Amino acid sequence: MTKSRIVSALLASALCLSVFSGCGNGGPAASANAAPSGTASQKTAEKVTLTWAMWDKDKVEYYQQLADAYNKEHSNVEISFKDLGSSDYQTALGTQLAGGDSGIDIVSVKDIPGYASMTKAGELLDLTQYISDSKIDTSKYGNVVDQIKVDGKVYELPYRNDIWVVYYNKDLFDKAKVAYPTNDMTFDQYDALARKLAGGSGNDKVYGNYYHKWRSTVQLFGILDGKHTVLDGDYSFLKPYYNTVLKEQQDGICMDYATLKTSNTTYQGVFENNQAAMLNMGGWFLSTIMQDIKAGKSKCTKFGMVKYPHPAGVEAGTTLGTITGLAVTATTKHKDEACDFLKFVTGEEGQKIIAKTASFPAIQDSATLGEITALDGFPTDQNSKDALKTVKTYLEMALNSQSAAIDKALNDAHDAIMSKSVSVDDGISQMNTNVKPLLGK
Repeated sequence: MTKSRIVSALLASALCLSVFSGCGNGGPAASANAAPSGTASQKTAEKVTLTWAMWDKDKVEYYQQLADAYNKEHSNVEISFKDLGSSDYQTALGTQLAGGDSGIDIVSVKDIPGYASMTKAGELLDLTQYISDSKIDTSKYGNVVDQIKVDGKVYELPYRNDIWVVYYNKDLFDKAKVAYPTNDMTFDQYDALARKLAGGSGNDKVYGNYYHKWRSTVQLFGILDGKHTVLDGDYSFLKPYYNTVLKEQQDGICMDYATLKTSNTTYQGVFENNQAAMLNMGGWFLSTIMQDIKAGKSKCTKFGMVKYPHPAGVEAGTTLGTITGLAVTATTKHKDEACDFLKFVTGEEGQKIIAKTASFPAIQDSATLGEITALDGFPTDQNSKDALKTVKTYLEMALNSQSAAIDKALNDAHDAIMSKSVSVDDGISQMNTNVKPLLGK
């Protein structure tokens, strides 16, 4: 063979190797979901722009901070934001992704129904092999990743986990001469405490507690024992919680549900206007109340936090979690870079950036929680700091291919029960009737 033929053969071989080696599990038979190698962003000088679909970019501090921090270490990668708004995010995102090549590389996953819908449609990249190859320790997210597996595969990693806690108004407790709530409080004790704090009338009316309109604020006390989920199909376990909250409503301990609906009352307004002594709510409210107090917008200037009320016999620190995930689209042309950015955001460095904005990161360890409790405006008492430590977190909505339809059925029945259109028994019967077929029962 001549020298020129040898060189040609070597070049052809090299070309074949380069074609078959891209993105880890690539090759001629590889699908769009082939696992990325996760190293390209660090080894190539090629300029890459990753488009991140999300919502409320100008209202959320950490978006740009994450992009800037990543770009500092990966100067060849630029993060471009595609803000689809929060009010109808999933619909807008679905429309974008439905056409196939949307130009979107990374998506924020707002909720479980949206995640279920996108995985079912094949719109998200399977991250399972990448997680293994990159040695990402999913135990750092608590028990959350196990709850978002689809047929054993993972298509997102959480970057936020807004645990639920009880916020309380210290001034209202002091005025009523009632001891502050503790970090080990059963649901029945929570009810009893609310009854000690309610009083007054008219403009001076103070409610012991406030349950927002969402079904989560009532129904999900029932799943904390680990014996039930919102996918049970038989919802009789919710009866004692509905009975308790409706009795509080009847006795003026909490605000009337129908009034909340017709007046468009917000939980933020009620708590910040000193109208409710306690509020069971997610971690997303923390940054809001801290900012509003600092800006002089809140009449409530002294607040604390304690762990979520739990059923008797369940360990304190068992709570609910609302996760926000990050996923890579199945059609991205930059899998390696997109996955590397996902790893950064959901890893230790990205999680600290999120925590420094008083937002709850998905990794909740001493380092990230320490960033939150050290912030100016965070309550200085030890109970509030300890309130952030959890032992087990259950997702608000369990993963199921019918999650969106189940959520709607449960919401409809909740609305009927709380507005007293039907009895608790009839409302639960409505849940059972409408959900069981969705579960194939």
